[in-house]
Amino acid sequence: MKQISKLPLLGITMGDPGGIGPEVCAKALSDAKIYRVCRPMIVGDGAVMANAIKFSNLKLTLNACSQVTGGRFMPGTLDVLDLMNLPMTDLQHQTVTGAQGRAAFEYIDRVIALAMAGEIDGTVTGPINKAAINAAGFHYAGHTEIYGEKTGTTDYAMMLVDGNFRVTHVSTHVSLREACDRVKKARVLKVIQLTHNTLKELDIHTPRIAVAGLNPHCGEGGLFGDEDDTEITPAVEAGRSAGMRVEGPLPADTVFSKMRGGMYDAVVVMYHDQGHIPAKLVGFQYDDVTGTWGQMAGVNVTIGLPIVRTSVDHGTAFDKAGEGRANPQSMVEAIKMAAKLSS
Repeated sequence: MKQISKLPLLGITMGDPGGIGPEVCAKALSDAKIYRVCRPMIVGDGAVMANAIKFSNLKLTLNACSQVTGGRFMPGTLDVLDLMNLPMTDLQHQTVTGAQGRAAFEYIDRVIALAMAGEIDGTVTGPINKAAINAAGFHYAGHTEIYGEKTGTTDYAMMLVDGNFRVTHVSTHVSLREACDRVKKARVLKVIQLTHNTLKELDIHTPRIAVAGLNPHCGEGGLFGDEDDTEITPAVEAGRSAGMRVEGPLPADTVFSKMRGGMYDAVVVMYHDQGHIPAKLVGFQYDDVTGTWGQMAGVNVTIGLPIVRTSVDHGTAFDKAGEGRANPQSMVEAIKMAAKLSS
């Protein structure tokens, strides 16, 4: 095992204070095994994290820091870069507020700045509420777009990962009508390239990539739309010419089963739900008898950035925030993924 000083230093934003972000952060860092792969530091509010420790009944000691160099990075201690930007009187669990949205945005802004300055090795983000962010005056569709702007990156993509199940998106937070318009050869090829590069970073030496079609049956020779023939096929052919192992377009109703069976290392999908639905079907398991999520697996990775960014693959879950019932599995996996990509 590496010496603690040699492990990657990760900045972990606690997400919207009114959601389950602080709780899943605290629960994830109560696992001593996390400290075998990284040096984790929460970026957020110390008082909010102390509150999460209390209502989750965790045996953790809070270490509030003004700089990342103040971290102790040892099991049993929760290191927090304390921005002190949300008074406890403004904390409202299970509620969308502009104050909490502003605080959540400021955590993200700080962690990106730290990574860009080389003060930390990678970033992990807790869940935010888009309505709260916009209520605070920050008009972004989500984390991915914030990271793109703050890092000056235009060619980036979202990859969802659950073990060997990986999907990368040509578009994400746009309407379905606009998503169809964004299926262009240049963009599809760029996402294929980004996926190929990320898979190699994950020690897959010869990645096998499938590309999902946009239309039913990949357009059936133009009967159901021509985008598969005019935009996706040329992108796949260009990828092959560049030396990548890529196939497609393939019907979206079977390609994910093929990947799950080991035929491919990743699938490039054309729009948000085409990738999110199968990824969450694989990673999420709800038990109606207990009314709980027995499994919430999966990691969101923004690929193509100059810095490492992973995230939980779920939202703020306002319906149970502040109650100590949140499952930290996705946060644990996001931290481990960031540690691997940062090493």
